[in-house]
Amino acid sequence: MSILNGKVAVVTGGGSGIGLAIAKKLASEGASIVITGRRQAVLDEALPLLGNDAAAIVADVSQVSSLEALYAEVRRRFGRIDVLVASAGGGVHAPLGQITEAQIDQQFSTNVKGVVLTIQGALGLLVPGSSVVIIGSTASIDPGPTMSIYGGTKAAVRNMVRSWVAELKGTGIRINILSPGPTNTDSLREAFGEKAEEGLAFLTAKSPLGRIGEPDEIGSATVFLASEASSYINGVELFADGGASQT
Repeated sequence: MSILNGKVAVVTGGGSGIGLAIAKKLASEGASIVITGRRQAVLDEALPLLGNDAAAIVADVSQVSSLEALYAEVRRRFGRIDVLVASAGGGVHAPLGQITEAQIDQQFSTNVKGVVLTIQGALGLLVPGSSVVIIGSTASIDPGPTMSIYGGTKAAVRNMVRSWVAELKGTGIRINILSPGPTNTDSLREAFGEKAEEGLAFLTAKSPLGRIGEPDEIGSATVFLASEASSYINGVELFADGGASQT
């Protein structure tokens, strides 16, 4: 029997990359899936990969009105949320001295404000025993050059969760962060631009396991945090990076 049978899961940023891999893994374990993203075409392409019990809804996590519309539709279709995965996010590489105001606003709007609004808006739908999984990054502790703002947003989320677990005491809602290291996605390669092969070689050499991660592996870790297998795990940041950030 699939371990998430009968569960309702919402995955923001679920149309591509790590978010889509997570949605596919949750669906494979029996969950009904709702994926969100800002681009209808991307969601339309992803939806057939998630089976018959899935929906795709355009939503911008940085806008309260957009999330209100999303959750109203989730309530109408499913009545509750058992698993909420806050995966929408992104980063811009820029060294100190070249960081623009727009880059700061963009990253904090999605990675911090968006996480707050996503979880806060879902509180009326989350039920006792539900699991919230925020997709962080090893940049929260090991940002590396040119990633100061992105790393700062991920560190901010970690600190917010420390407060939220206390505030959610008695609700039966668990909340954890899953922080992937470098993962084999198009966005990772695009971040390196013309130096993609050089960048991937550096990340591979840094890894104690001698490789970067695969999106499916992040999906498996999310299933663990979403399921009863992690029923006593709450308020942690779980690093899924092959040990690279610990060296």
